[in-house]
Amino acid sequence: MTSSTTRRVTANLSLTLDGRYHGPGGPADFAAIGPYVTTDVARDHLTGIWEGATTAVLGRVNAEGFLGYWPPVAEDENADPRDRGYAKWLVDVEKVVFSTTLTQAPWERARVVNAPAADVVAELKATGSGDILVNSSVSIIKPLLAADLIDRLRLMIVPEIAGGGGRLFDDGLPASKWTLTRQEAGKLGEMALVYDRAR
Repeated sequence: MTSSTTRRVTANLSLTLDGRYHGPGGPADFAAIGPYVTTDVARDHLTGIWEGATTAVLGRVNAEGFLGYWPPVAEDENADPRDRGYAKWLVDVEKVVFSTTLTQAPWERARVVNAPAADVVAELKATGSGDILVNSSVSIIKPLLAADLIDRLRLMIVPEIAGGGGRLFDDGLPASKWTLTRQEAGKLGEMALVYDRAR
């Protein structure tokens, strides 16, 4: 029997003003978001997403991108300390990678699952301790929103309209209420927002 002390699931994503997580050029089009990812507000926001988290949940594409980019940052003494902190956490943390094509995890402390995200995350919530972080993996965040399994949304809103591309909040999601628990504005007009699910 699970109790009210189940683990918190946090989803993190950067969005444009029109709610896009990438531009009209497809999943690799970060032209609108890119200029804002290295600001002080963005880096402080990055630090906040992983502190307290003991499990990272990633889709395969993000896992391959992140685990190709971040491990060298963990060793780079010239990197921003906030970037190094996240990089070290990602290397060391338990990782659950969703994939229909991988048969084994090519990274340390990772396991590959080929099952519905909501089922796997519901099981993770009921076992272990520490927060569960879904970082920028929309293929995981969307089904978790649909199943009302996300407890905290950490959003970086950038002051640009992409005009096309993928949207996070699709029609048909269950209605839900959220409480703003943190906000910070950057010099470029970017906003770091934290919303907790009001249950």
